[in-house]
Amino acid sequence: MGCNNHKGKISHELIAAVVSYEAAKAYEDQVAENGPPDSHEKAKEVLAAIAGGILDREVETRGLDFIDRERAKRHAERQLAEAYSQDY
Repeated sequence: MGCNNHKGKISHELIAAVVSYEAAKAYEDQVAENGPPDSHEKAKEVLAAIAGGILDREVETRGLDFIDRERAKRHAERQLAEAYSQDY
């Protein structure tokens, strides 16, 4: 019974929340500095690119596997889409 197989593992939901928050903040900073993108589609592309970079950093930093990465990616995409659609 001395073997402890329980390790704390950060969930894909938490990673997605971090990615969504940081991407939204970076996007807001980008818009404040450079003005809004020319179109809704361009805004979504910029936001997705920012989120992708942040997600990759978090996955590498935390040593997540492909499945966790994809779950976090989908969750973050949903959160960002909901947040972005509320603003526009």
